[in-house]
Amino acid sequence: MAKSNKTAISPTRGDDYAEWYQQVVKGADLAENAPVRGCMIIRPWGYSLWENVQGAMDRRFKETGHENAYFPLLIPLRFIEKEAAHVEGFAKEMAVVTHHRLEAQDGKLAPAAPLEEPMVIRPTSETIIGEAFAGWIRSYRDLPVKINQWANVMRWEMRPRLWLRTSEFLWQEGHTAHATEAEAREEVMTMLEIYREVVEEHMAVPVIPGEKSEGERFPGAVNTFTIEAMMQDGKALQSGTSHYLGQNFSKAANIRFQTENGDWEFCHTTSWGASTRLIGGLIMTHGDDDGLRVPPRIAPDHVVIVPIIRDEAQQGPVMDYAETIAKRLRGQSFDGAPVRVRIDGRKIASQEKKWDWVRKGVPVTLEVGPRDVEAGGAALARRDRVRDKKEILSLDEIAGQLEELLWGIQSNLFEEAKAYRSARCRDDIAGFDDFKAYFDAMKGNTFNGDGGFVRAWWCEDAATEDQLKELGVTVRCLPLDQPGGEGPCVLTGKPAKRMAIFAKSY
Repeated sequence: MAKSNKTAISPTRGDDYAEWYQQVVKGADLAENAPVRGCMIIRPWGYSLWENVQGAMDRRFKETGHENAYFPLLIPLRFIEKEAAHVEGFAKEMAVVTHHRLEAQDGKLAPAAPLEEPMVIRPTSETIIGEAFAGWIRSYRDLPVKINQWANVMRWEMRPRLWLRTSEFLWQEGHTAHATEAEAREEVMTMLEIYREVVEEHMAVPVIPGEKSEGERFPGAVNTFTIEAMMQDGKALQSGTSHYLGQNFSKAANIRFQTENGDWEFCHTTSWGASTRLIGGLIMTHGDDDGLRVPPRIAPDHVVIVPIIRDEAQQGPVMDYAETIAKRLRGQSFDGAPVRVRIDGRKIASQEKKWDWVRKGVPVTLEVGPRDVEAGGAALARRDRVRDKKEILSLDEIAGQLEELLWGIQSNLFEEAKAYRSARCRDDIAGFDDFKAYFDAMKGNTFNGDGGFVRAWWCEDAATEDQLKELGVTVRCLPLDQPGGEGPCVLTGKPAKRMAIFAKSY
C-alpha cells in the first residue's frame, strides 16, 4: 500500500465514484450500517467531526439569541394532521408507533396493546413545537421566541446511503416566533448566513446561497432558502435550509399574541435545519483516492505523531520523544484553542498506522524514529498535498510554523474546492437543446467528467420543473447574488427576471 502506484482506497474515484465513497467511509472509520435497515452506527472519528461542526453552529446560535431545548421523539398523530401541506410533504416518510408492551405469543415476542392514538416518530418537530409555542406565547412581550433543538429524526428512506440518506439521522432544528413578517424574514436570512459561515469557513466547502423554487420548497413554507454545494461528481448537495413559514403553522397551532393595542394576531414563524448529511458533503468535496481530507478547523486531531519503531530497544526513547513533541505542540494555539495532538501508540506496524491516518484525513502527521530523536526533529506530511512529500524539520521549526501551516491547509482545501466548482459551472448555456445535451452527458461515473451546474435565466414557471425531472435535473436555487435585468428563460425562451442554478443532485 505504501508504494507510489497504489492508493489507500480502492476503487478510485475515477473507477467507481459511488463505491469509492463507501470505501472512504469504511476506511476512515466514519460509520457503518446498523442492524436496523437504513440506519447507521456513527464511529468516534465520524462523531467527532459532527461534534466540531455542531460546536461551530451552536456557538453562533447562542450568539444570535437562541436557546437550546428538547422536545419529544413521539408526536401525536392529531398534531401532524393539523397542517395539511406539511403532512402531504412527509406522509410517505413517516414511521408510526401503534402499540406498546410486548407479550410472548407462540414462543415469540409480539406487540400486545394498541395505543389509543398512533404516534409519529418525528420527521421534523414543527407541529409539536408549535403546540408548545401556543402555550408559551400570550403577549407581544413574550416575543420573539427563539429555540433550537439538537436531536435525531426519522424519515423512512427507501434507498439509504451512509451520511447522505439514512432513515435516522442527527440534526439541529431551529424554530422561532415573531410579531412581524419583517422580523421573521430577518431571522431566516441570519440563520442562512450562519450555515454559510460554518460550511465555508469551518468545513471549507464552497456553497451558493439562494431561494428554493416553488417545487423544491419545504412543505408548508412560504419561502425556503438554501445553501448548495457541488460534489466532485458535479452533483449538488443541499447543505442547510432556512424557512419563512409565514402564519401557516401559527394558524394551524393557534400561536397568537396580543398586540400593544389589545388586538390578537397570529405569529410569524420560521424553522431552519442542518444535518449529519454535511459529513457526506465533506467526504465528497475533499476526499481523494487515499481517503478523507479534513479541514483543520473541524479536525478531531490537528496533528498525529506516528512513532517509527523497529525493535524493542527503540521503544522507550522514541515514545519519550513523541511525548516531548506532543507537549510542545499542545502549547501552541490554532483557531483560538490549543492544538489537538495525538500520539499513535498502538502495537501495530508503523506503516499501518501511517496509512490509517492518511485514510482518516488528519491534517498533519509527524513521523518520528531514532534518527529524529538524535536530530531533534520529525518528518512532517500535510494531508492536502502529495502524500509522499515530507519535510524534515526541527521541533522549533514545527512549533513555530504550525499555526500558519494549519491555516494554510484550511485555505488550500477551500480554494481547491472552489476552483473545481468554477470549472464545472456553466453560465453560457442559453437554449434548451444545449441545456439537455449538457445534462445528458452526465451518465455513469461523472467524477472529473462532463456536466455540473448550469447558471441560467429561468422564468419560474412551475410546469417547467416537471420537464426538468425527465432529465433528472432540479432547480437547486435562485441565487441571492443576481445580475439584475432580465433575459430569456433557458427552458422556454420566455422573459425571466432571475437566474437559477440547475443541477443533478443527491
